[in-house]
Amino acid sequence: MTSPAGPPPTGGGSDERQTVKLLAVTACPTGIAHTYMAAEKLAQAAESRGIEMKVETQGSIGAENVLTDNDVSTADGVIVAADKDVDLSRFVGKRVLSVGVAEGIRHPEQLIERVRSAPVHTAGAATATTAASTATGGGKERSVGYKALMNGVSYMIPFVVVGGLLIAISLSLGGHTDPSGGLVIPKDSFWMDINNIGVIGFTLMVPILSGYIAYAIGDRPALVPGMIGGWIANTGSLYDSKAGAGFIGAIVTGFLAGYLVLWIKKVKVPKFVRPIMPIIVIPIVATTALGLFFIYVIGKPISWVFEHLTSWLSGMTGTSAILLGAILGLMIAFDMGGPVNKTAFLFGAGLIATGNQTVMGMCAAAIPVMPLGQGLATLIRKRLYTEQERETGLAALFMGCFGISEGAIPFAAARPAQVIPANMLGGAVAGAIAGVAGVEDAVPHGGPIVAVLGAVSGVPMFFIAVIIGTVATALTTVTLIDIGERRRKGEAPEPGPGVTVSGAAGPLEPELVGVGAGAAGSGAIGAVVAQRVVTSSGTAAAEASPTGAAEVAGTEAEAGTDVGTSAGTSAGTDIDAEAVAPATEPRHEVLSGYLTARTVKVALASHDKEAAIKEMAELLARTGSVTDVDELVATALRREEQGTTGLGEEIAIPHAKTDAVSAPVVGFARSAEGVEWGSLDGTKARLVFMIAVSETAAGDEHLRILALLSRKLMDPGFRERLVAAADEGAVLEVLGEIR
Repeated sequence: MTSPAGPPPTGGGSDERQTVKLLAVTACPTGIAHTYMAAEKLAQAAESRGIEMKVETQGSIGAENVLTDNDVSTADGVIVAADKDVDLSRFVGKRVLSVGVAEGIRHPEQLIERVRSAPVHTAGAATATTAASTATGGGKERSVGYKALMNGVSYMIPFVVVGGLLIAISLSLGGHTDPSGGLVIPKDSFWMDINNIGVIGFTLMVPILSGYIAYAIGDRPALVPGMIGGWIANTGSLYDSKAGAGFIGAIVTGFLAGYLVLWIKKVKVPKFVRPIMPIIVIPIVATTALGLFFIYVIGKPISWVFEHLTSWLSGMTGTSAILLGAILGLMIAFDMGGPVNKTAFLFGAGLIATGNQTVMGMCAAAIPVMPLGQGLATLIRKRLYTEQERETGLAALFMGCFGISEGAIPFAAARPAQVIPANMLGGAVAGAIAGVAGVEDAVPHGGPIVAVLGAVSGVPMFFIAVIIGTVATALTTVTLIDIGERRRKGEAPEPGPGVTVSGAAGPLEPELVGVGAGAAGSGAIGAVVAQRVVTSSGTAAAEASPTGAAEVAGTEAEAGTDVGTSAGTSAGTDIDAEAVAPATEPRHEVLSGYLTARTVKVALASHDKEAAIKEMAELLARTGSVTDVDELVATALRREEQGTTGLGEEIAIPHAKTDAVSAPVVGFARSAEGVEWGSLDGTKARLVFMIAVSETAAGDEHLRILALLSRKLMDPGFRERLVAAADEGAVLEVLGEIR
């Protein structure tokens, strides 16, 4: 338990100020630079005022200098400078000031003064980012909504994977076809128990999605209303519908529950009621209101849609097979278990008993397309997906083989604008092909499993329909996602990975650099591999050799040894002088070797931020550690959209975590005139560092070194020495001070 907040200090003499103890937490979305610079600024401001302060940083390397219960109990106030969710429950009873991380860098002195009169944090209050976005006039409302959606999806994924895989395993090992009941697992069998466990997982995934969307918005009091609301949305019988609203209904109830709880929290209640508000009053009121609202207001239209879609489909049974197949495929793919999907499925299943099995054949071909297509998309363009999404993609492929369309729900919930249209296109293609080919399905189930078990006639065309629909879904998905990411720059998506440097239009081409006989009569020393970027005509546009190659080339050149390509040409012809570290490069490591003479530029040519980031990315590409310059630039610019990396004090640190780099690399450039970077203090950036790390390397030692860089840049003397450094070697000497 923490002690209650006392009255704020009055700001009297120095003796009184020395008794003040403050805490701070800093965090930014990527956790590379802003987190540590804000921490350093706050610590410096507190020290200058004789105030004791401990700062916890929540960066990519995890939480450091973590605040203990004893720290909190003796603190007079807490400053949270963060652009990501920070759990404030440990600060109940303390004065808490929540702001963006930029404020911690720009106005640390003001924050120290403001926290003394900040409101006391109470149980059930919003997270730091929610409070900050509300205070800033809604400028971050959209990002809070997106973060809430992603929170729900991340908690839902394990239920989808576990439930789906258990159902698939039970069907494949314990099921058999039955014309009257589809794929049937014998009752009271071991595999029926496995199937039932999987069904429980699937049943829970929709309430989990809704509940954790609500939790991210309204904190713990919103969890129960969100989960119960999601259950109601998925239980159509509660509002006279044959199918529930599925994951789309869960998204609706999640947001409704979260914002309803936030609204209830603002209602002023008597003091004696406040302790029971978050655990009794708010959950009961929000759950009841949301449940009744869905049953009587939202549920009725869903039931109406279900009934009228069924009637409409019944009137189309005599129309073109290709048109009916496309429509059924669109419906199957739209909401994956929701009312539209269930309407199409039950329509096809109901016609089996009448002897018309072609309609179910259309549905059966469309059912697996969504999970198979989304799983395939994660394989063909891995860089567009997180590690968790790629793992979910593998599970989706497995579920698709067994006709479990819900395997695609995590992707549709995370990126509805891109995934749902792609799913619908693939489903329509598969359904239309199956309709034209006259594919029949004798059981109310879909996917390759029904063909393997002999329930499908026209098996070759069935698989052709599924394969074409799957490929259409995957290609459309990655194209739409790629377009969305590149739209800000107005670029067309690229079909595959490659490196483009200084106008080069080709992939990296390995080149063997041989070493000829030296003046001293030594024989061939060996060979090293360099990386050359070639244009479409085959000429070298730029070169980047690894550090080892540069050192060998530089050393042998000094000794009078001829350095050439494998064809015997001279080094002066084939090796870019700027791409090779000079022989005079300092021997000590700078930032553990992540920054070298090849990634230092004393005169930045660009005059605007976007051009400067591109120039810096090309500078980093000299190391050979950048596999896709365009993607590195795009990732860095996306980070700028979250908030400027112009940190003030004439400093900018654009940074990116992306698989477009194979190893950590840091670049530095100076601009004499300065680049307009939208810096926090209005100054132009003259000292520009660019940091690029791979997704898989996040959390390693290099991030600790980058944190040291961020802190060191807060030293005015250090910055002055960087500005005064005459050349690359002098710059490296100054940067070598970072230990």
